[in-house]
Amino acid sequence: MKILVTGGAGFIGSHIVDQYISEGHDVVVVDNLSTGDKHQVNPNAQFYQCDINSGDLDTIFSNEKPQIVNHHAAQISVPYSVENPLIDATTNIMGMLNLLECCRKYHVQKVIFASSGGAIYGEAAEIPTPETCTPNPQSPYAIHKLIGENYLAFYKKTYNIQYTVLRYANVYGPRQIPSSEAGVISKFINQLLRREQTTIFYYEGEPEGMSRDYANVKDIVQANLLALNGGDGEILNIGTQIMTTTSQLLNTIADLMHLEVKPLRQPPRPGDIRYNCLNNEKAKHILGWKPTLSLKDGLLETIEYFTTRFDEERS
Repeated sequence: MKILVTGGAGFIGSHIVDQYISEGHDVVVVDNLSTGDKHQVNPNAQFYQCDINSGDLDTIFSNEKPQIVNHHAAQISVPYSVENPLIDATTNIMGMLNLLECCRKYHVQKVIFASSGGAIYGEAAEIPTPETCTPNPQSPYAIHKLIGENYLAFYKKTYNIQYTVLRYANVYGPRQIPSSEAGVISKFINQLLRREQTTIFYYEGEPEGMSRDYANVKDIVQANLLALNGGDGEILNIGTQIMTTTSQLLNTIADLMHLEVKPLRQPPRPGDIRYNCLNNEKAKHILGWKPTLSLKDGLLETIEYFTTRFDEERS
């Protein structure tokens, strides 16, 4: 199949592109390189440096005529969306609409959409949270992801464009951007490598920090592979059903790096939620997907990746 991947130079997208190509698919990457890295684009992919809001996207679709679109291009920072809701909407709503219009015009069969189980449910009443839980978005980022899901349902009903929504837990692994607000694991690893101060954000009475569900990028990639031929018309949580506090996470990373750590503790940032953990039973049933990497094994691989890069920078 010919698959167009938006955000295919980024952290998650580049891993997905690699897997699709290894499976024999013809892959087109669209990325504006605002946070992506061209060096991460698989050399066997056709690359276009283009913003999803650009009119040039129509030309790319006209030339390439993809059968499947995997949509990972996004503004990903929750605090940034709180401070800049219009900018977030420009990418996460208007950019997606521009993409969907191209899908309609050029008869794309299906869209796989990277949504956020880590933000859409807000302070959920049920933990681990199933897809039946009513969304309660607490930030413009989460609101706009939910709007994107609703647009997909509209385009399916109106134009017969199939879709699968994957609501991710907190994704981590090699190639994650340490400066990204969403990349706490890569941030902690790089701070420890550089012997910099670490910080835990917490609500009063909960000094261990927020609790999150951490999913390895390899498992995320497998969900995107399975979604090529499954999960039509479905919204699916992609997480581990295991909750880890920020303090537990940081201590585990420090132990694996054989370092001691004394973090600062600061109040929560705008849009921070206390607890997030995803029920993944529906994805197991519908896609045949389940997480395979333990947090410890995933952290070891991620630490090795960033340690190698750190050593290369210093040499």
